[in-house]
Amino acid sequence: MLSLLHIENIAVIEQAEIRFGHGFHVLTGETGAGKSIIIDAISAILGERTYREVIRTGTDHAFVSAIFTEVPPLDWFEQYHVPVQDELLIQREILLDGRNVCRVNGQSVSVAALRALGSQLISIHGQHDSRQLFDEDRHLALLDDFAGNGGLLAQYASAYETVRACRAALDRLCIDESEKARRQEMLRHQIRELERADLKPGEDERLQARQKVLMNGEKLMDSLSGAARCLLGDDDADGAEGLVSDALRELSVAGRYDENILPLREQLEEVSYRLSDLCEAVRDYRDGLSDAEEELDEIGARLDTLHKLKRKYGETCEEMIAFLERARTELDDIVFADERKKQAEQALAAATEAATALALSLRAARMAAAAQLEARVTEELCELDMPRVQFVCQFEDQPLGPNGLDGLRFLMSANLGEAVKPLSKVASGGELARIMLALKNAMAQHDRVSTLIFDEVDAGVSGRAAQKVAEKLRKVSEGSQVLCVTHLPQIAALADRHLLIEKSERAGRTFTSVKTLDRSGRIRELSRLIGGAEITETTLRSAEEMLIE
Repeated sequence: MLSLLHIENIAVIEQAEIRFGHGFHVLTGETGAGKSIIIDAISAILGERTYREVIRTGTDHAFVSAIFTEVPPLDWFEQYHVPVQDELLIQREILLDGRNVCRVNGQSVSVAALRALGSQLISIHGQHDSRQLFDEDRHLALLDDFAGNGGLLAQYASAYETVRACRAALDRLCIDESEKARRQEMLRHQIRELERADLKPGEDERLQARQKVLMNGEKLMDSLSGAARCLLGDDDADGAEGLVSDALRELSVAGRYDENILPLREQLEEVSYRLSDLCEAVRDYRDGLSDAEEELDEIGARLDTLHKLKRKYGETCEEMIAFLERARTELDDIVFADERKKQAEQALAAATEAATALALSLRAARMAAAAQLEARVTEELCELDMPRVQFVCQFEDQPLGPNGLDGLRFLMSANLGEAVKPLSKVASGGELARIMLALKNAMAQHDRVSTLIFDEVDAGVSGRAAQKVAEKLRKVSEGSQVLCVTHLPQIAALADRHLLIEKSERAGRTFTSVKTLDRSGRIRELSRLIGGAEITETTLRSAEEMLIE
């Protein structure tokens, strides 16, 4: 249950704090006073989308917080690792840069997580919900919600996705013979061309690196020759190898007289071996450059071949090798298409059979629920001053699809002797509002939320029908907390708590305030709802007569 709502800097509301209790609450006020802002603030703490434009002009953030009490155990807290407390505190801050900071019981959560929690706390129904009844594509979803078909729908969705995948695989194999022959010829040509190239992973990069080396062969030759002179020596001077050999010989002599010299000799001997290997490696590398021109030509030709292949098959050798593997696989699929087509047909048949079985189970559950929904909605509508109404769930067979085998639309007749027709053909605005209210009440047993908000769902309703709607809302409030934004005195008069939304101007700014009315305040507000701007003794007496104790 929503116990407290705190609002700061949202549109024309600078600051407001609203306390709620059990039962039936109404919010009234002049058009444009800010009633919708209250609903927007509640939507914000439920995780619904907000925009920085809601931030009050001249401030850098907006803030909403709400306290809920009597919250039932929810798996959400364990799923998002949020501590459970006696009271549930939700806070949301909206910043000018578009960021949102959300907290539940002091712990930061994402907007998505907040939305998952909010959907289990409050259900908001507005005028757009009634208009959505005209969208027949939504009727089946409403029935599934009523039936509690979530688990069965998930199973069917998985099975139907398998059907789609099998059908797509079969479609890829079902190409005509001329297209098959053309495709085979092309694939064989591509495979031959790539196989002749004998590609190696990373080959292009290695060749480019070697080419760079060979193109600088003269400079390399000079440097390596210099290094060889230093290591091997020449006619004018000994190199490092000869000098180390001399040093090794001298240490051998010294070691005859002092054994402490021997470890040094062993170390130098190791250096001598390594130096000898190094000299040979430098000499071999230098000698290998002597054939650079011929190797350079070979590398250039190979890179040219790779470049031509890259324009057709991929930017790297790895990509071209992957292309080759895909071409081989596709060719194999085509060559063995008949066999694989048969396998694909069998897989599709099995998947279709499994999905159809689930779709039939879904149909059975829907038809059973439809009978219950028809009875419940008809009963509700009778209580809402539509005693002659007929409400029918009309099924239509459909090919196996995302929704199973069923199409559904709601039909109704509001008057005796009239055939049932689609809602869009027969329902007036007032009737549509009552049908939505009837549906919501019928589905309430499947809805775990303890707070229901009705935002001007009474549009188009007046007279005796308005009284019936008011009585229905009050009855609903016996089992759930109900908040209703209304312009109808019949509804406002039956509320347990009446909140007045008022707009005023001070110092060139607009301010909206919210206050809970006492009995005299309620009488004056009801009088305004009855008679408009001019409050008379007559309207005051009428308002006092309407107001229940």
